[in-house]
Parts: sequence; structure tokens; C-alpha cells
Amino acid sequence: MKPIDFKIEKKISNGRLGRVGILSTPHGEILTPAFATVGTKGSVKSLTPEQVKGLGAQVVLANTYHLYLQPGEKVMRDSGGIGKFMNWSGPTMTDSGGFQAFSLGAAFGTKMNKLSEVKQEVSPAVSRSLNTIDERDDMMKMARITEDGVEFKSVLDGSVHFFTPERSMEIQNAIGADLLFAFDECTSPIAPFEYQKEAMNRTHKWAARSLGKHNELQVESEKLKVGNKHPQALFGIVQGGRFPDLRKESAKIIGAMDFDGFGIGGSFEKKDMNTAVGWVNSILPEEKPRHLLGIGDPFDLWDAVEEGCDLFDCVAPTRIARHGTLYTPNGLLHITGSSYRNDFSQVVEECECYTCTNFTKAYLGYLFRAREFLAYTLASIHNLYFIINLVKGMRQGILDDNFSEKKDNFFLKYKK
Repeated sequence: MKPIDFKIEKKISNGRLGRVGILSTPHGEILTPAFATVGTKGSVKSLTPEQVKGLGAQVVLANTYHLYLQPGEKVMRDSGGIGKFMNWSGPTMTDSGGFQAFSLGAAFGTKMNKLSEVKQEVSPAVSRSLNTIDERDDMMKMARITEDGVEFKSVLDGSVHFFTPERSMEIQNAIGADLLFAFDECTSPIAPFEYQKEAMNRTHKWAARSLGKHNELQVESEKLKVGNKHPQALFGIVQGGRFPDLRKESAKIIGAMDFDGFGIGGSFEKKDMNTAVGWVNSILPEEKPRHLLGIGDPFDLWDAVEEGCDLFDCVAPTRIARHGTLYTPNGLLHITGSSYRNDFSQVVEECECYTCTNFTKAYLGYLFRAREFLAYTLASIHNLYFIINLVKGMRQGILDDNFSEKKDNFFLKYKK
């Protein structure tokens, strides 16, 4: 039995690569384009699974590295898999653990993320570490990359662990999600060409190893009736940073492998992200789904959908919510601002989420200042509702042949 089925229903009418599809998994359908809600440790922070489902979420993505550390792969397997463990009946995904090579390595202790700005300022120490192989090790405070895999230090107790492509597949098999990702190296967006190429070639080798081990585990699970009772799909990841020739090379190599779908790794220059995504998606097999990893900015989502991405994930909606920042059709709203102390209007007038239909700006701002936990729940409800339904609106725009008009109207109103 095939682990997934992907059917393209309609293509965008403006000549770009965008499309509407249905991704069928063992735990239900995902109507694409769709935003995958992030439940890093098997929970969406401050929300119950019922609340997440009520927001319109179709799929939840969990973090392999964190679930490996706690509660551990044995517990995950014995529980019946991530869905049963967290009481989520819909489709699930797990990343590979490869992102931790970046977040615990080159990015550890800095403010770097997957997207770089053209004029991004970088400290001399970071710059040196990213431009020479020897000095790069100085930045690897919690992770060290080798040709065979990545050595991690636990964020819980400092103990040392080693992930290889094969080990990542074993752990993801035990976690039991529907959609898995091959083990890769996510690089810094400001890493030089030489290192991006080195990391890309390593990712290609790891992709082949991941695919081999994944296929072996699927056969074993089916034959022995242990581990997962459903087939799992594996997505290969395209890397290459901000360099067009590397991105195209990676798309050709990964696209030629027998993956069920594809992930597009980060490390872009932000202003050129949609162009880079277009390079990749014009090469990847059209009939298979594509997931843009770790991207959730509303502007970026519009561009990525237009360039043919089907799935997205990002921690931003709940992360900024916990700091009192809310999405609105006109841009970000910082609810703790003094101007909202006596503002008894709906948080966002046009929004139909639970938070906006039941509470005022004054109340939500008060909860944050009083450090009440309910603040995190209400803000997270609103932000996830906004992003999930924003992407659903993009889907409908393709179906109704008015995507470009919707995009232009959004860009006109939304201010960062």
C-alpha cells in the first residue's frame, strides 16, 4: 500500500507554479496548500488537541530531536505513536533532527535564523566561524557535524548523542508519524559558497542513506507487525543555501531519488526566497508534494504558495503569541502597548476566532501584564487561526482564479 497519495486539483491561473491539491495520508486528508501546526514536543504550546483542531489545523509537526531526548523512542513506540500519545487523530509529521545541526551549532547563542537580510550584521566571531572550517568548530557549542552524522549535546543534561541518517530513520519510525523527513544539514544563510556546497553534498549522501534505511524499516514493520501499523512517507530535502546553481543541482539530485515528497530547506536571502523556491519547484517532480520547512511569515507564505509549495511549518505563530504579538490584516499588533489598556474593542474586528469573538484588547493586554497563563492560550488561538485560515484563503484564491488579486490586497494592507 502506498503511504500517501497526492492529487493536484487545479493550477494557479497567473502562469506561476502554484496549485491546489489533496494529500491523502493514513490518518486523513490534507487539503493543500496547508499550514502544518508545530507541536515540537508532542504538544502545541498552551493548547489542547481539541482547540488545535477547532482552529482548522489539518496536520501537526513534531520535533524528532526533542522527542528522542524526552520521553524517548521506546515510550513513543509503546504508546502507539505520536498521534495516539498526544491524542491527535489527524495526520502527523516529524522533522529529521537535522535542523539541530544549525540551531545548536552555527546559530547557537546568536540571533541567526534560516533567512538572512542583505544587510544583516554579524559579529566578527560568527563571521570567522562561518568562513573557515577549522574555526567553525568554535561555534559548535552543542552540535558537531561529521561526514557520518551529527554529534549533539542534550539540552536537558548535556549528555552526548550521535544522529546518523539511519538513526534518524529509526527514531522517526518509532515516533510513528505519517510524513517523515530525510536527515539533512541545515546551514546558516550567511555561510559561504564553499561550505554550502560541502553541506549540500553531505545532505545528498545522507538522503540516499535515509531512503535505504526507511525502506528497510517499512518492510520490517509490515512483516513483523511491530512498531507502526501504518505505512510512512519519506520526504527528501533540497539544500544549497542562497546560491542558484547549488539549489538547482540539489533539486535535480534529490528529485531523482524515489522519495514520496520533498522538503525545501531554509538558508535563503529573504528578499530572494520566492525566486529560490521557484528554482527548486520548477525542477522537482510536479506530481509529488513539496514542503517548505520553517517558513511562516505571511508575506513569505503568499510567495511560496504562488511558487508551488504545498505545505509549510513554523513556530512563529505561537512563539510571538507568547510575547504578546498578534497577527492582524494590517500587520502585527503588540497587545501590551499602553494604548490598549482602556481599549474595550474586539482584538481584531474581522476575526472569528474564539479569542476575538469573546475578549477585548484591554483584557488580553491585562492578562499579559499580570502574567496569567490564559494570555498565552488566547494569543496562540488567534495567531494560529489567522495563519491557518490565511493559507486556506490562498487555496480558495487559486480555486476561484483570484489569487493574484487577494495577494495584492493583502500586501497593500499588511505592514510589518
